[in-house]
Amino acid sequence: MPRPSLSRRLTSGTAAFALATTAVLVPVAAASAAPAIVRTDAGWSPYGGQYPAYPSYPSSPGSATATTTAGLDVTAATESQSSGLVLVSSTIGYGTGTAAGTGMVLESDGLVVTNHHVVEGATSVEVTVATTGETYDATVVGTDSRRDVAVLQLEDASGLTTVTTSTDGLSTGDAITAVGDAGGDGGDLTAAAGTVTDLRDSITVSDEAGGSSDLRNLIQIDADIIGGDSGGALLDSDGDVVGMNVAASSGTAEITGYVIPIARVLRVVDRIVAGDEGGSIVLGVGGRLGVGTSIAAGGATVAEVADGTPAASLGLEVGDVITAVDGTAVSSSSQLSELIGGHDAGDRVTITWTDSTGATRSGTVTLAVGAVR
Repeated sequence: MPRPSLSRRLTSGTAAFALATTAVLVPVAAASAAPAIVRTDAGWSPYGGQYPAYPSYPSSPGSATATTTAGLDVTAATESQSSGLVLVSSTIGYGTGTAAGTGMVLESDGLVVTNHHVVEGATSVEVTVATTGETYDATVVGTDSRRDVAVLQLEDASGLTTVTTSTDGLSTGDAITAVGDAGGDGGDLTAAAGTVTDLRDSITVSDEAGGSSDLRNLIQIDADIIGGDSGGALLDSDGDVVGMNVAASSGTAEITGYVIPIARVLRVVDRIVAGDEGGSIVLGVGGRLGVGTSIAAGGATVAEVADGTPAASLGLEVGDVITAVDGTAVSSSSQLSELIGGHDAGDRVTITWTDSTGATRSGTVTLAVGAVR
């Protein structure tokens, strides 16, 4: 059976992301030669290097699952089913692409939970309340990549309607409804009815770049969830949230959906909100220096400096070679990327470099907000 794929809907500019018929979406640019410049910030681009290509749902002609709802057993979600849900739109890599998914409001002041893969690599996140159309900028409080959970805080939000959760558990054969922004088009939410077919399923999700990740002890359902449904709600027959949509099969005649039990989601949220970092839980987002380095030149040779960034304030220029970060020698672009990406936004770091005259220079700077790790 083909491996399931994560349900984030990805686009790049005006072009759709291409896809392997048996696996997952990868950016169209991933098939071309590596870019001449690599940004040395955590998660700068989905196109390779430090991070694998992002998986999502198939959209090629004839595929059993798709990024549109055509031919699927879904209906428009009612206002009750949409209550407490939000549409999540992520800008990836400072504008190289976008991703769309769904989220759930847990607290009226704008605490939202979604999947990690919906916001991974994001440099900005915008959230729209499904029932009111109100839109908010969001900051990422923290993520758990292994359990595929991310917590967001909406800026200046208050009085929001929250979802009602139930941790009583499900039984095989129970009627359920999966609700989300199917297709990631930012329109009305959809509802996919079905039943619970397994309570403790474990799957391996693979991407076209050859990477894979394991998701364990998931609820399996026979509802038609597709790209964009990630982070959405699985509702029981009472309308309570019992899980968070995360993945679905691809290349199969019938769609099989996979959902994280809500009790597990809430445990992760509690740890992140409490500031309990460790293991696969990461608080905040990565730092940004604001340089691109040339692959062809070797080492960490500066190929571009973004305006208004810490790198620009240091006086770094094209042609300079960065030799150390906080005293740790840098010998390659990838090493620089790891050192910068390992820091949080707001961290102070000391950069040492050799300028075009051969002189050694050094300066300390505060890292800007980078990408979600």
